[in-house]
Amino acid sequence: MAATSSANGHLGTHDFRTLLVEEREDRVVVLLNRPEVRNAIDQQMVDELHVVCAALEQNPKVLIIAGVDGVFASGADIAQLRERRRDDALQGINSTIFVRIAKLPMPVIAALDGYCLGGGAELAYAADFRIGTPSVRIGNPETGLGILAAAGASWRLKELVGEPVAKQILLAGLVLRAEQALAVNLITEIHEAPLLMEGAHSLADRIARQDPLAVRITKSVFHAPAEAHPLIDQLAQGILFESQAKFDRMQAFLDKKTAKTADKNSDPDGTK
Repeated sequence: MAATSSANGHLGTHDFRTLLVEEREDRVVVLLNRPEVRNAIDQQMVDELHVVCAALEQNPKVLIIAGVDGVFASGADIAQLRERRRDDALQGINSTIFVRIAKLPMPVIAALDGYCLGGGAELAYAADFRIGTPSVRIGNPETGLGILAAAGASWRLKELVGEPVAKQILLAGLVLRAEQALAVNLITEIHEAPLLMEGAHSLADRIARQDPLAVRITKSVFHAPAEAHPLIDQLAQGILFESQAKFDRMQAFLDKKTAKTADKNSDPDGTK
């Protein structure tokens, strides 16, 4: 999949070296593309993901993230990670990009296959949706390497799967297989590998049928802190109540309902 751009896009002019990027009218597909190291996340990939995020912040679209060659991401690049010191940790190289991905205006779908470990798992945790194949393996082996999962797993994972399972993964090195991940809702769908991207696009299609502004605002309200509710809900609804899409979509619903009633009244016995 070559890097392409829609008429209004900004990604087609960038020379990506660790990503394969396809931009469509309503979505962007990003494939992590370092097959020689099982798509390990290095500084170059982080920088290129920032480029993608900048484009999606300016022109919001659904983002689908997957990996090439039957692997999502085997983790951070250990060769680079070994050389990082305290100042590197304080920069939050991976955590910063994962937070940025999580805060993208439109939903993010992670399509997982094969290894999804360490930083790769933390990237997946930052997505709004995670689907996988039967061969997916999800976990955080950081403590076995003398570090912690500091790019989101220590707080996102317990929100996703609950504290007991999160501790099994983070403290005891548990690696979840597909059915285990499905059972704890870490992934919500399992597709055979050849159908994984079809499943991701099917989910993106469902999102695309919703009103984009309503989706964006709902995502923002969903992630608001508890103390912001219900005021933030009321303010957000006030914005949507004034949108043209609200009037158009509700009128279309009423027109369809009226047409069905008229058809039923004109043929009460169902003989036509």
